[in-house]
Amino acid sequence: MTTARVISVNRGREADLVVGGRPARSAIHKRPVAGQVAVGLLGLDGDEVADKENHGGYDQAVYAYAREDLDWWVERLGYELPNGIFGENLTTSGLDVTGALIGETWRVGGAVVQVTSPRIPCVTFQSWLDEPHWVKRFAAAGRPGAYLRVLTAGMVQAGDDAEVLSRPASRVTVAESMRAFYGDQGIMQRLLEVEGRGLKWDEIAEQVLARTGS
Repeated sequence: MTTARVISVNRGREADLVVGGRPARSAIHKRPVAGQVAVGLLGLDGDEVADKENHGGYDQAVYAYAREDLDWWVERLGYELPNGIFGENLTTSGLDVTGALIGETWRVGGAVVQVTSPRIPCVTFQSWLDEPHWVKRFAAAGRPGAYLRVLTAGMVQAGDDAEVLSRPASRVTVAESMRAFYGDQGIMQRLLEVEGRGLKWDEIAEQVLARTGS
């Protein structure tokens, strides 16, 4: 059995980026870090968040993406994707991020984290990759990566083991939760029963269920 592990720890600083044809600021450019990095309740030490309205905070302190999913995209895009290119803080191997359950907990290095939500693509992500129709394409692929809440602060570095510690009784995967965000009312109803979900889900659910006529 392959041991799940962190293969890259990535962080970035706020910088200029043209988004939708207009000047903007973003910290989506994450670069691998050598050695140990402290992971606190608001994320990695030295990592920045430019759009604090939509990113960061306790429920989106860390973003994880599987190397296996990056490689899946390599086959479809036709060029290499280095660790951190999707703006992820942790690039993992051997860990089923797409199939992870909302509310499940992991130990990564010396930190304990909890899966709260999928990554919903935005125009900044599209502008960063410079891929046409990227928002729609990324959403349709159903490989969003996972936002994590930090339950126990600790140190993490490339090569550290990653271990699933617990899973909630109510089962909604990261991939399914993305479908809930885009309007699947059945999954959304299930998601509202999941302990450990991100706090924004209640507000999102109200909008989604109203829109679908529930």
